[in-house]
Amino acid sequence: LLKHVTLRGPVWEPCCGDGAIARLIAAGGNDVVATDLFDHGFGEPGVDFFDCRAFPDGCRSMVTNPPYGDCGMTPRGTKAGTAMLQFVRHALDLTQRAEGQLALLVRFQWTAGRRASELITSGPLDAVLALKRRVRWFDRGKDTKPGQHHHAWLFWDSARDAKLPPRIVFTD
Repeated sequence: LLKHVTLRGPVWEPCCGDGAIARLIAAGGNDVVATDLFDHGFGEPGVDFFDCRAFPDGCRSMVTNPPYGDCGMTPRGTKAGTAMLQFVRHALDLTQRAEGQLALLVRFQWTAGRRASELITSGPLDAVLALKRRVRWFDRGKDTKPGQHHHAWLFWDSARDAKLPPRIVFTD
């Protein structure tokens, strides 16, 4: 992500988990505000993304891997696919209010769904960064399995020139 976009201001990671993404963003020279609904030993726990009405003070960008797959139920009792759409809709709304930036790591296949594609293109989409290598989520030494899904970073920027089409970049 950081090879292809420049993030503005402090960055908010609202689903920080164990801090994997937040640490990489910070290593890239960005200040990071890390929050999560649950306590994973990193960031500020107890912050429900859906209760947030604005970016944290000073933040101009949001970067996260939304915590919803494409199967099962979420803790709130909604189907994961519906929860993902709700998450992206809320993230886009917060980003537009902040006149900021949003980067979401999602399964590439998800982007092609009718409801997802309509939602994705409803905001100031600047780039789709398609990852050529599948993400390996957990390193278990010799028992590590290869990634099963292709992913992409979707990047929206409120400051982009709306006359230009979004970029599609294939990257490692």
